[in-house]
Amino acid sequence: MTPSSRRASAILRVGLVLLFIGLALPAAAEESLSIAGLRVTVWAPAAGVKGKSPVIIFSHGFHGCATQSRFLTEALAKAGYLVFAPDHRDATCDGGGANWRDRPEAPFGKADAWSDAVYRDRADDIHRLLDALKTDERWTARVDWDRLGLAGHSLGGYTVLALAGAWSSWRLEGVKAVLALSPYDQPFLARKTLGGLEAPVMYQGGTRDLGITPSVRKPGGGYDQSPAPKYFVEFEGAGHPAWSDFPSESHAAIVAYARAFLDRYVKGAPADAALTRKSPGVAELRYQSELGTSGAAAAQSAGARQ
Repeated sequence: MTPSSRRASAILRVGLVLLFIGLALPAAAEESLSIAGLRVTVWAPAAGVKGKSPVIIFSHGFHGCATQSRFLTEALAKAGYLVFAPDHRDATCDGGGANWRDRPEAPFGKADAWSDAVYRDRADDIHRLLDALKTDERWTARVDWDRLGLAGHSLGGYTVLALAGAWSSWRLEGVKAVLALSPYDQPFLARKTLGGLEAPVMYQGGTRDLGITPSVRKPGGGYDQSPAPKYFVEFEGAGHPAWSDFPSESHAAIVAYARAFLDRYVKGAPADAALTRKSPGVAELRYQSELGTSGAAAAQSAGARQ
């Protein structure tokens, strides 16, 4: 196992401990349902919103759960999205049925041992959830299936990248955008499959996310291997749990960039200048838009921080 692989495995596991601490925060109102045999948490736009809503499917991290990132899922609902988050089989927090001591299906430190068979149950969960929603009268009048986005943290980031085409056998049709939050992308780098992404992608990382962000940021890494449109935002001081409800100074900026990206590519709104502007608390921003426009704004060069 290489030093970087050992760091990835250690960071993912330490992040889980911090995640449980953060999940002690009080939850806002939300609806928990059983859909297609899955426990699913739903956040909806405010009552009175007219018309069908765009949809975000959120996939949680390894040993996390559907409610691990309320700060983000609630914010997206307030922005007009219907957010559905299933508990996957490995969920442990908030009543999840797995044991947090359970090992992953393949070692995080051995990315070349991963294939499209690893955590295939997560792909099946989301395909099954969407199939059920599309035939449920409760949702057919509320959901705009032409505006579907995916978001995921850590192993959830792996999940949504795979669904967007990084594993061709997982591909989910109709995805308009993928929000990959400190995603475990290393299996795709090992197999060189990120070129198969069929939707715009925003990667988010942090300067203290030592096990994950370097693989996205490095030359030839996740961002470089992905087709445009693509974005990479790195938050100063953010560690791996920053995308959970563990307290983080980066939460407001995480939401702001996520909304700007999803509004542009899921809702089809005009591009917000915030999407390509380096805000306070952002160490690095890179982008290549659908028009071929590219840019970068960094506190220091990527090469100096590998």
